[in-house]
Amino acid sequence: KKYLTQVGDDGFRKQPIGAGPYRFVSHTPGVEVVLEANPGYWRRVPTVKRLVMKSVPEGTTRVAMLKRGEADMAFLLDGPDAETVTRDSRLALAATRHASAMWIEFADQWDPRSPWHDRRVRLAVNHALDRKAISETACLGYCPPAGIVVPPIMDYALQVEPPLYDPQKAKQLLAEAGYPKGFDAGDFTPLPGFWTTGEAAVNYLNAVGIRTKLRPMERAAFYAAWQEKKLRGLFLTAAGNSGNAATRLEAFVYSKGSYAYGGYPDIDELFQQQARERDPAKREAVLHRIQQLTVERVMFAPIWNTRVLIGVGPKVIDHTINLVPMSIFPSYEDMRLKSP
Repeated sequence: KKYLTQVGDDGFRKQPIGAGPYRFVSHTPGVEVVLEANPGYWRRVPTVKRLVMKSVPEGTTRVAMLKRGEADMAFLLDGPDAETVTRDSRLALAATRHASAMWIEFADQWDPRSPWHDRRVRLAVNHALDRKAISETACLGYCPPAGIVVPPIMDYALQVEPPLYDPQKAKQLLAEAGYPKGFDAGDFTPLPGFWTTGEAAVNYLNAVGIRTKLRPMERAAFYAAWQEKKLRGLFLTAAGNSGNAATRLEAFVYSKGSYAYGGYPDIDELFQQQARERDPAKREAVLHRIQQLTVERVMFAPIWNTRVLIGVGPKVIDHTINLVPMSIFPSYEDMRLKSP
């Protein structure tokens, strides 16, 4: 606090300090962040003395750097890029086990004039998706299909089986909703970095008559539009922040949540009720009820519980991925590399 008061916000951004295992060296926006081991770190001095975190948007480029030895780890690999890693005997592929879920958001379900206002249309989307096949293509089978947007490893999570893949049921639901020949659903915007998942979802939706087309966006623009609630129609998104079921519901289900496009008064009341409840068992029961209502009302189309795929180079002895529970990132201070 004293340092922040002295240098101000701009000064802190240019030269931040902290008590972690690494110290800030430099930051080139959009290019890289350079860190060095903190010799005074209370736990122990990290084995890896210098960390360079590079921003490389294209997954194919990240894998190429890994293969050439220009990088020791390549994060957030899409299915085809991860498959390239598995075909190289010098490299390894690791999958995270952090608390993350991916789903399709029905941004316009609150608009009575929209087809997405009809529960049957949203349910049709859920039955149109072959989640297992999507995982095998886009996540090499590492990402378990999901039936709810709260990851099952979180405290107070309701365990829900994913909807059955049933394209005929999807077409029947569309016909019952007044769309026997399907309808034009506009753009489908996938979370940047998950193009294969987005393409697969679009193909399954088109197959049952929900005609939509992929609309790529740059990552920063996507997150800004999501938070400002400017994304419309269908979009594919995910969340991997820590917490429990209540923190997920607060952000995406509670009508006043940061990313919620709408809500229900009864769910809002239940959310306030669980926040006041001190008995863990009673609180869990309320949180389970809220989650069940999101399923019954088909507020989302869950895809999978995300496992981020990370390519690991031959110089890494211990990558420490999943050493920190519920975290997407390795324990950098415990990571070990081969001697030069």
